[in-house]
Amino acid sequence: MILGLSIALMITSTLMILLVLLHKGKGSGLSDLFGGGISSNYGGSSVVERNLDRITIVAGGLWFSLVVALSLLLK
Repeated sequence: MILGLSIALMITSTLMILLVLLHKGKGSGLSDLFGGGISSNYGGSSVVERNLDRITIVAGGLWFSLVVALSLLLK
């Protein structure tokens, strides 16, 4: 159980890093490579950015719950 949670935590940690890097910052983000910069220049937040926000929030919640579950098992 602990091994499975540890592997899932490593996977979600990597996913969180990638998702955060895809967000557009003050400068140009990695999301510009996938066309996110073109649509965001014309009209505020695009559908891609909103979906990326939602996916990041869900992945963050999953990451947090895995950290709590693993800490409870190791205690």
